[in-house]
Amino acid sequence: MLYLALRTARHRIATLLAVACAVLGGAVLITGTGVLADTGLRSQLPPGRLAGADVVVAADQEHHPAGDLPIALPERAAIPARLTGRLTGLPGVTAIVGDITFPAALLDPDGRPRPATADPAAAGHGWSSTRLLAEARVTGRAPAGADEIAVPAGTGVRVGDLIRAVVSGRPAASYRVTALVDAPEAGVYLADGTAARLAGRAAGGAGPRAGTVDLIGLRAEPGGGPDLAQAVRDRLRGTGLRILTGADRGEAGEPGVGSARSLLVLLAGSLGGIVLLITGFVTAGALGLAVAGQRRDLALMRAVGATPRQIRRLAAAQSTLVAAVALVPGVALGYLLADAFRDVLVDREVLPAGLPLTLSPFPALATLLLTAGAVQLSARCAAWRTSRMPATEAVAESRTEPRAPSRPRTRAGLLLILGASVLAAAPLYSRTLLGASATSLAGIVAAIGLALAGPALVRAAGRTALRRLRPGATAPTWLALSHVRAHALRLSGVISPLAMGVVFVLTYTLAQTTVLAATAADTRTGTLAQYRLTAPALGGLPADTLAAVREVPGVRAAEPVAATTVVWSYEQFGEPETEAASAMILTDRAAGVLDLGTERGSLDRLTGATVAVSAETAGQRGAEPGERIRLVLGDGAQVSAEVVAVYARGLGFGPVVLSRDLAAGHTTADPATRGALVRTDGTAAAGERLAGFAAARPGLALTGTDAAATAGQDTPPEVWINLAVIVVLLGYLLLSIANKLVAATAQRRTEIAALRLVGTTPRQILAMTRRESALTTVAALAAGLALSALPLALLGQGFLGRPWPAGPAWLLPAAAATVALTSFLTVELPTRRTLRTAPAEVVRTV
Repeated sequence: MLYLALRTARHRIATLLAVACAVLGGAVLITGTGVLADTGLRSQLPPGRLAGADVVVAADQEHHPAGDLPIALPERAAIPARLTGRLTGLPGVTAIVGDITFPAALLDPDGRPRPATADPAAAGHGWSSTRLLAEARVTGRAPAGADEIAVPAGTGVRVGDLIRAVVSGRPAASYRVTALVDAPEAGVYLADGTAARLAGRAAGGAGPRAGTVDLIGLRAEPGGGPDLAQAVRDRLRGTGLRILTGADRGEAGEPGVGSARSLLVLLAGSLGGIVLLITGFVTAGALGLAVAGQRRDLALMRAVGATPRQIRRLAAAQSTLVAAVALVPGVALGYLLADAFRDVLVDREVLPAGLPLTLSPFPALATLLLTAGAVQLSARCAAWRTSRMPATEAVAESRTEPRAPSRPRTRAGLLLILGASVLAAAPLYSRTLLGASATSLAGIVAAIGLALAGPALVRAAGRTALRRLRPGATAPTWLALSHVRAHALRLSGVISPLAMGVVFVLTYTLAQTTVLAATAADTRTGTLAQYRLTAPALGGLPADTLAAVREVPGVRAAEPVAATTVVWSYEQFGEPETEAASAMILTDRAAGVLDLGTERGSLDRLTGATVAVSAETAGQRGAEPGERIRLVLGDGAQVSAEVVAVYARGLGFGPVVLSRDLAAGHTTADPATRGALVRTDGTAAAGERLAGFAAARPGLALTGTDAAATAGQDTPPEVWINLAVIVVLLGYLLLSIANKLVAATAQRRTEIAALRLVGTTPRQILAMTRRESALTTVAALAAGLALSALPLALLGQGFLGRPWPAGPAWLLPAAAATVALTSFLTVELPTRRTLRTAPAEVVRTV
């Protein structure tokens, strides 16, 4: 069977090349998505400043809902400082450190911030944390007084110098440098007591995190790390804390990486679905075309005694050989694509820059199994009809298409189109990213339905057009329409992928741009403040900033605005559901800078254990003013809060708003330091005075509240990622479609030669194929627009209140030009090549 497959493949290079391209592109996309998923599941950050600790004790940064996958929590959960005493006395311990992290930034002589670490928000620690560094070289002595500090080596200062620093949100103060610390990722160090007091962690203090530490690091005697880890597990059994060693230590140093990895898994899962759907569709279409070109050979084999099973095995073996050749470079390119995609995610701050790709053979194995299975199934299905027909009928039909398209196939296609129309209504009921994603999915499902019902629709259209053809029509026009009617199955195999490309571009692109437009409209309308004030170089706004801003002439209001994540459990269709949601943190005076479109209740009551929810959230989960809901905050704390308001602009400002009192102590950094919105009287003079205020305080950043960065609500990274995926998948679709058109035209060599033998001139044949290309283009565009129209109209109505989406005006003309150019070139060039061969020679070689 293998020998026979190789022999027959030599004469079907054009069609098998289309299969190879489909498999190659599919392997690239599936492997790349698999690498991203594997990275999200198994990648680890380097231990960084914790490299000197053999064992790290930290809080569990995941929420574990019953019967569901764990959800990563982005805010650092503190642990009791008294646990350091509980671990004292363990055998083999050489150091136990209760680590505290807080914002810290050094200032140069001109008062400008100079970075001590890559992240000023986590640069400060107590002096004892230097024992967690690996091979640290310390010059000087430990800080002892409240005005003493140790800084990283290479900052341009010497032991004994005075340096100004902003520490834990306090106003800038002068400190005496007592030590220089030379180690990777060394930060700023204060005396342990001073650090605990400034960070609000001192035992007996009044702060929400008093008497806590961020983690506990333990150093062991040489070779004693594993034994110490087991001893710590035994001592802390039942506390729910995590005991981390080896590569897991990096996650303790940066807890937000767990949330980033979870997002990576979710993105890979959502992208994987559409990638598998499109690659399966394209591969199946290419294989169907390849097997259709061999129907005569397969029919003759049936006539000389081949069994139906042998025919299907031959088709599958031949396709598998081609797929095997294409898989090797496809898998290799998939790893390169994943690396490039990771760079995009890091650039969009979805992933930490230090999180490496996990390069393992598992994505390649998954790609091999999925692709081989799809190729085997598609090839056997394509050869099913020919293999099951009686030999005489198979030979008779080898030069023609079935007289009537399959009725079950046509009905299934029409049902899919109907189902897609129902699915497209989701944006009317859910003005969320999930509702918008239904638009894209509805378009793809409808395109698959078109592929199934296409032969019947194309044949009906060709028959109608021939009936209405005027008697004076030219021969090329009559031939083109006759070809449409006679070869509806083959032509629909070309129209359907082109239509899918149109549907994919329009629905996916316009879904993203419509979400962006609706989000921008919400934030633009709901943001009363003209300016946003932040201090990223200082690790957060100093504590006295807001009070000083309110004293600037012309300033009407200045309120802190931050964002976090909450986990909400609820019932849907009688089943428990748990999901993470973004949440804003506001004060009861936020109405001075934001208008969320309050429909019920009032944001003035946003104090204590209270929340506000969007109208979509209230409708889905039954949360109305006066009712209490249970939430899991970003650090894992479970709280009960009263709903005090329901607001309309949930797309722009998120589904949940927490009071600052409720969030206090449950975020890694104080929400008041993350940023503030400032509203002035709107005059140019007020803006100039505010700009002068920010310039006089080095480290402050004053920006306008545009639609992309309002109220701390950046454009969701999924939107940018989806736009990047559109480009990649569109390239794959166009390449596969082009190869399929070339292969389909190459299969018509005998037909073109026969036309020439009966007197048709090359010029007439070119005119015929050009008309066919025009018909293909018009049909694909019409079908693509028809399948996209309803989903996009419902999307626009649901998100913008009008029956059309938002997006670039050039998108449709560009899609039409691309379809026309692809259809014309991929038919014109193979036809010209065929015309260069004498027709008698073509007939003789067939």
